[in-house]
Amino acid sequence: MKRSFPLPPLAIVASSLSLLLASCATTTVDVRPPIGDGTRAEMALLETTDLHTNVLSYDYFRLSEDKTIGFERVATLITDARKQFANTLLFDNGDTIQGTALSDYQAQVKPLACDQVLAMYKVMNALQYDAGGIGNHEFNYGLSFLSQVTGNRFNVDLAASEKPMPAQPCAGPNFPLVLANVLSVKDRQPLFKPYVILDRTIKAVGNDGKPVNATLKVGVIAFTPPKILDWDKRWLNGVVYTDGIKEMAEKYVPEMRAKGADLVIAISHGGLDAGQYTPSMENANWHLALVPGIDAMLIGHSHQQFPNAASTIPQFNLPGVDKAKGFVNGMPTVMANFWGKTLGVIQMSLVTKDGKWSVDRSKTVVEARSIQNADKSFVEPLPAVAATIEAEHQATIQYVKTPIGSSDFAMTSYFVDVGDTSSIQIVNQAQTDYVANYVKANLPQFASLPVLSTASPFKTGFAGGADFTDIAAGNIAINNAADLYLFPNTLYAVKVTGAGLKDWLEAAARRFRQIDPALTIEQSLTSTAPGYTFDMITSRDFSYEIDVTQGNGKRIKNLIYQGAPVSPSAEFIVATNNYRASGGGNFPGLDGTKTIIASPDTNRDVLIQYIKTTKALTRKDHGSDQSWRFSKVTTAGPVTFKSAANKLPLAAAAGIDNVSLFKADDGSGKGLSVYQVDLSK
Repeated sequence: MKRSFPLPPLAIVASSLSLLLASCATTTVDVRPPIGDGTRAEMALLETTDLHTNVLSYDYFRLSEDKTIGFERVATLITDARKQFANTLLFDNGDTIQGTALSDYQAQVKPLACDQVLAMYKVMNALQYDAGGIGNHEFNYGLSFLSQVTGNRFNVDLAASEKPMPAQPCAGPNFPLVLANVLSVKDRQPLFKPYVILDRTIKAVGNDGKPVNATLKVGVIAFTPPKILDWDKRWLNGVVYTDGIKEMAEKYVPEMRAKGADLVIAISHGGLDAGQYTPSMENANWHLALVPGIDAMLIGHSHQQFPNAASTIPQFNLPGVDKAKGFVNGMPTVMANFWGKTLGVIQMSLVTKDGKWSVDRSKTVVEARSIQNADKSFVEPLPAVAATIEAEHQATIQYVKTPIGSSDFAMTSYFVDVGDTSSIQIVNQAQTDYVANYVKANLPQFASLPVLSTASPFKTGFAGGADFTDIAAGNIAINNAADLYLFPNTLYAVKVTGAGLKDWLEAAARRFRQIDPALTIEQSLTSTAPGYTFDMITSRDFSYEIDVTQGNGKRIKNLIYQGAPVSPSAEFIVATNNYRASGGGNFPGLDGTKTIIASPDTNRDVLIQYIKTTKALTRKDHGSDQSWRFSKVTTAGPVTFKSAANKLPLAAAAGIDNVSLFKADDGSGKGLSVYQVDLSK
């Protein structure tokens, strides 16, 4: 089962596809020759997940190489694994076709023709994946685009805002994509094939110790988070629905087994949650591991690495989770991080008894192999990957260099957690302007309501010192706007009360830990809540305080609008995005019912147009308004936060005068420093 990188001859591809299609036939008769008892084989399951179209080790926002990411490097690990193991199967977990300027270019700027293959799928075809799942971000560009680039025809009645699906199946990946828990409202059938059974010939050792070739049937089923119905409501509402991951597994796993599957692999785009199971659960894999008949789980969505003995992530420290060995309720499980940082590997020991293959879990080894070596260097990229998409890569670079305006100040997110709004205010201004104009033209019944906007930082150092928004003063290009607004969300607006707005800001304040002023030891200011949940208002008409000495839900104080306290019954229109308005991030009261504007325009496009119209941005007018401040408190010990190294002058330039360097190197090896914030100022 060893594979080489170059694209296989067309005849071989056609033959492989025929085998894959035949594996979904309804016959349940297993006509394979018998396998002698005691035959043994080793099988390595290889996983990529959350690639987000990071094909190359390249940052289109900075227009420079980024060795810490990239499919071209994990492709080297795949090649090495195929040399190491006699038998391998390569799978992708999803969140594959969206996430960089390259994906936006192919989906929105210069959409692919029907006979063209998506850049991400081109290189995956070349690596000869065996099967793939579908993540939540696959739905971001709509069902028409998804049907095209996956080579599928969906039996759905598309949303009115969608362009028609192609009249015939288009070019897609050369491997099957499966998804069991998203179904069409029209015919109540799964949108994709719910599973596939792969027929493979593997290298084994007979009970006499001699090498033999044996057959293996591998059932592959996949799931995606049911929350897609909220996150991409504009495309999916009334068009598809979801069923429970556990329920679909209990339905289809026995069916695969009845059709002769020796192994069943679950590709589930989600993390772990040991809470009470519900069919709408976002991270249901702790419960999926308890479904009989599954041999291994390939998971993702959380952008984490599993196994990881040192992990402090709550989902990896649950009962029944062995974060060191990679087992969940006894099930071998791997999560291969994100953006091509890691290759997931599950080494399985197979043995036959009574003519059937079984897995010896006592000999199963789970690991996540990083593209970064122990000496902090990185594995070399596989050259053929870059060569395969060179034209698409260069076209994307030219696209993102297109100038749209200028700025007299740097827009960064290095100190956004302590009040710098240089990368946030322009987003809020663009959103406010769009919504105010829309209301004036189309919603006269709401014309008397104040319009506010919330925006959050997408890049706050999660992946290290390079993972911050950093746009220098000078010309602003499209790649800069994409850096300010990372995802292709669409602009939504909701109508909320003063009480609802306070609850919204309380949820955003979960970004911070509760600080005990009496402690003399160092306390970290920020919690594990991601930056994109730190929604903030940046308006000269609005102000509020965040008291981090209080617990969650009790932190927002002194809400003032135009000089007067905000009444709980006051009404506001707030610009946001489809993700937040539809329930993303679990913000109280935001469940889709308060939406009054569901724009077809992306937040990023709204931002680009605003910058084009404004032309020249100044710090005074577009980068210095800070609606929120910390409630003043004197602490006995230092309160600290992490940001990129050597950035203190940017804080001063932004008017943040209460931060200082605490430790030049945080010890993580990721280019981060530890800074101290004086909450008494």
